Amino acid sequence: MKAVENINETLKRLSSNPSFRKRYEEMKQEIITHPDIRAFLDAHRGEVTRSMIEKSWMKLYEFISQEKNCSRCKSLGECVNMMKGYVPELVIEHGNIEIHYKRCQKKILEDERNKTRRLIQSMHMPKKILEASFGDFFLEQMGRLDAYDFAHRFVREYEPGKKMKGLYLYGNFGVGKSYLLGAIANELADLKQVSSLIVYVPEFFREMKDSIGDHSTGEKLDTVKQVPVLMLDDIGAETNSSWTRDEVLGPILQYRMQEDLPTFFTSNFSYEDLEYHFTYTQRGEKEELKAARILERIKYLSAPVRMEGPNQRA
Repeated sequence: MKAVENINETLKRLSSNPSFRKRYEEMKQEIITHPDIRAFLDAHRGEVTRSMIEKSWMKLYEFISQEKNCSRCKSLGECVNMMKGYVPELVIEHGNIEIHYKRCQKKILEDERNKTRRLIQSMHMPKKILEASFGDFFLEQMGRLDAYDFAHRFVREYEPGKKMKGLYLYGNFGVGKSYLLGAIANELADLKQVSSLIVYVPEFFREMKDSIGDHSTGEKLDTVKQVPVLMLDDIGAETNSSWTRDEVLGPILQYRMQEDLPTFFTSNFSYEDLEYHFTYTQRGEKEELKAARILERIKYLSAPVRMEGPNQRA
């Protein structure tokens, strides 16, 4: 309260200066004619009094000086607002005009990403994948063109709650399957403000086994199950066990089927080869029915596209 009193005292003292008084009146005119201020006053006609406005010039000036259109902001790091990642809104509170700051979509997305990073350490992918873009994706082979067209259409047509299939990208090592997942994730974040999670499956399964000891298995599993767009990278590269197949992968796929949540996969295996992989556990047990159930869920969630091309890691 003392700080407010000091500001008011300073304004009173400066108001005796003709040049300051002129600039202060110009500032008030700029504020009161600003489209955002006019919209607020129109929306609260009958509530806002002249005395409320007179007490709030500095707050109103702060409001119009802050950027409110996040589409003009290239990244959270380049946010020009006083509080990075937060946009102001005017409210009436206890008979006064106040400013509340709320997270912008980029801040919400970044917070979601940070949350999943803390929970799922295996999501960490090579820098090249995290910076992938459609513009750098090579289209020289037909399978790559099919995959690109599907991915581009998915991003363009994606809407939360809309039933959409993901891709099952399969092919040899190093042909760019994981890179395309990264490009899709980045495009969804930039164009639709949608959070995606890329999970390197072998490491994730190892982590899930390790998390049994600290009882964090359920929390991690829920995060992967519920993320808006899930990308399971290199499925089939893990050592198959009944527990990871039936207690980890199975519930994830079942939940995403029920909730119509888009799910992408990459693998060196075709559908048929992946089913064979899931049929035999590391103990040598043959479990055809359980493997078939997993494959049915994967087929329900994805459309298969074989990617070809030279090994770009070589």
